[in-house]
Amino acid sequence: MYKLIYMKADFEPWWKFDGWESNIVTTHVYNTEEQFNIALNNMLDDFRNKYDHEESREGKYYAFWSKDECEYCEACEDDAQIFHGIIIEK
Repeated sequence: MYKLIYMKADFEPWWKFDGWESNIVTTHVYNTEEQFNIALNNMLDDFRNKYDHEESREGKYYAFWSKDECEYCEACEDDAQIFHGIIIEK
């Protein structure tokens, strides 16, 4: 089983802070590696076209962002960058 998780948060997906699951936007499960790879490549292509910046770690975490996409953080009294994260689970 292959799982593709899309999350949107003010931190990169590899941090997986407590409660990170509440930031999950979608989860897709695939039975075959072929289906999974097609879906992953489509999502990566889509995000690469939408966002200006990309970083990946460990071959299973991807973060995408554009500098102009921020939300106000009351706790830090400043704008926080919003990240669109992809997490791969096999």
